[in-house]
Amino acid sequence: MTLSLHDVTLTYPDGDSRLTALDNVSLDVPAGSVTGVVGPSGSGKSSLLAVAATLITPDSGEVTVDGTATSGMDRAARAALRRRDLGIVFQQPNLLPSLTAVEQLEVMARISGRRRPSDRSRAERLLAAVGLADQAHRKPQQLSGGQRQRVAIARALLNDPAVLLVDEPTSALDRDRGAAIVDLLVTLTRQRSTATVLVTHDHEYLSEVDHIVEMIDGRLGTRQPIG
Repeated sequence: MTLSLHDVTLTYPDGDSRLTALDNVSLDVPAGSVTGVVGPSGSGKSSLLAVAATLITPDSGEVTVDGTATSGMDRAARAALRRRDLGIVFQQPNLLPSLTAVEQLEVMARISGRRRPSDRSRAERLLAAVGLADQAHRKPQQLSGGQRQRVAIARALLNDPAVLLVDEPTSALDRDRGAAIVDLLVTLTRQRSTATVLVTHDHEYLSEVDHIVEMIDGRLGTRQPIG
């Protein structure tokens, strides 16, 4: 499995006790597949994504990314793993207002330390792949909400990650644009053989994903895709 969580437990301080956010969670996501994670607010969806992204270290259990076990890694090693193997799309695109779409991608190459002469052409190809070839030189304020989210997806794919983690990508979009974003994520997952986790509250968008898991009170239950 490209992404694997095994018996992961995560707790937070809660007064004199601890609140359990993830309760012995196990999840396997193979390459080239999309797993949708649904559930009510406070069920643990965001905690699951943060642990999978190595942004939070769980109390116990193991997270394995593209064959690399992450337990015992220090902060620098986890950061290097994220730059190399993980693409993360946050709920808000968080684009830099002064940069054009293509520059948003180029700056990620600089941050990752993998800057190459071909970065501009790679960035342009990725923008074309998400349907924004004609918007490459526009700044965020010149783009629609759906277009900004597409830039964020292209940015997350710049370093060819093994794992793509996506947090509520449709929350600020209308129905048609939201459906288009999910369709795009499914298509790119197949084309690039990423292991994709899509956290969303919009069940109606999930008819094309490979698996759906539902979080309730920090536990996972599996059900079949809708449709």
